[in-house]
Amino acid sequence: MSDHQLRTRTPADPAPRLPGGSRVAAAFRAAAPALAVYAAVRALGLLAFWGAASAAGKDPLGPLSGRWDSVWYQRIAEHGYRYTVTLPDGSVHSDLAFFPLLPALERAVSAVTPLTLGGAGLLVAWMAGLLAAWGIFAVGSQLCGRRTGVVLAALWGVYPTAFVQSMAYTETLFTALAAWALYAVLKGRWIVAGALCVLAGLTRPSAAALIAALAITAAVTLVREYRDERRAGPVLRRNARMIAGVALAPLGWLAYVVFVAVREGSPVAYFDVQAQWGNNIDGGRALAAFIAGLPWPAALGLCAALGLLGWLVVLCVRQRQPLPVLVYAITIVVISLIGAGYFGSRPRLMMPAFPLLLPPAVALLRLRTTGRTAAVLAALACASAAYGAWTLLGAGPP
Repeated sequence: MSDHQLRTRTPADPAPRLPGGSRVAAAFRAAAPALAVYAAVRALGLLAFWGAASAAGKDPLGPLSGRWDSVWYQRIAEHGYRYTVTLPDGSVHSDLAFFPLLPALERAVSAVTPLTLGGAGLLVAWMAGLLAAWGIFAVGSQLCGRRTGVVLAALWGVYPTAFVQSMAYTETLFTALAAWALYAVLKGRWIVAGALCVLAGLTRPSAAALIAALAITAAVTLVREYRDERRAGPVLRRNARMIAGVALAPLGWLAYVVFVAVREGSPVAYFDVQAQWGNNIDGGRALAAFIAGLPWPAALGLCAALGLLGWLVVLCVRQRQPLPVLVYAITIVVISLIGAGYFGSRPRLMMPAFPLLLPPAVALLRLRTTGRTAAVLAALACASAAYGAWTLLGAGPP
């Protein structure tokens, strides 16, 4: 593989078709190293937090399943959508800001197991984390080979705010759905990709990035093929499954927006709810104002971090990542930066943009020995664990 171009790994001879169960087992065996590394780095994070919480005399499970957004999800799982709170400034925070798939899974798991809703949320998040690591490995392996897939999954597990992957939040669930949807697109399985987009659209509003990735990829494909043939009929028939997958993709997100509209009696009710939470899109004005209000050393540091983020995007473009992967990652970043919400949550909101980690994964594999790559990952895992413990024991939400 060249320095600046990814390649899709396709065997010279077609692999023999295996029964469905055998294919899954073979895929699991291939992904086992990535899953083991991911589980190890997340276990280190949990162990560090457990030790820090115990030393501080605090309940280790409380911040993981009983604070911030996780409380809202559990309340929805138990009572449905019926809770609002009015803040001293007069703004109204409604639970309609939270999408329904995670609460539905919490309720289902709690109904068939002895787990509380909080425990069910943790189980869903942790299992989704493994599925996300598997999907991330699958995408990385498809683009650059198995070793890159393993390192890519590990880097996602040591992301600075990776501690959220151990909480009863939606990040792992959404990333799992997004990674497997992108993998399905790369393999040409558009109906599967569309169905996964439906579920992602019931998980987080940032499913818009995934929907855009499918739609833009399909549009470019259709335009290119029409330009070559100049006949719409054959092009549309040949791409019928792609068109169906794209049409299916936004239905989950749209269904929830329509539900809120009917519930509140206004076609823009969902956007009003988000605005009350301060999550409206302002084009980046809130981010600029936040930076301007910082002391100059902190402002310079934040600008440097944003510059690094921009450089990662440039590297992804130079790598010639496939169009759906590139559109998805860039759109996640843009959505995270142009909102007016709480600034501290923005690194967490960007965490599902795992393709940004592909250039560092490739770079790590250029180190001369496997031991050096492992040492870098171990250092990153320790730093991520320490930062996660410090953040979770703090007062503010992640």
